[in-house]
Amino acid sequence: MPGSMTLGHTDTLVMLSHDDAERLSGLLAGLSAMAASGRLSTEQLAAMGSGEAPDRAELATWSRTLAGYLRDHL
Repeated sequence: MPGSMTLGHTDTLVMLSHDDAERLSGLLAGLSAMAASGRLSTEQLAAMGSGEAPDRAELATWSRTLAGYLRDHL
């Protein structure tokens, strides 16, 4: 239609094998535990956060939530 425009974000489907999804879920669960317990240094957090140290509690929550989502959808 002339003059019309759509602005927005387009999601692309990402697929993982079952084994990779299980492995990623376990890795994220471990990351969550390490972030929550303080076993990751500020430098390690910064390296994972593209140079900016993310909030330790937010990283622990995000990784735990994503691990659970993956595990629940296997």
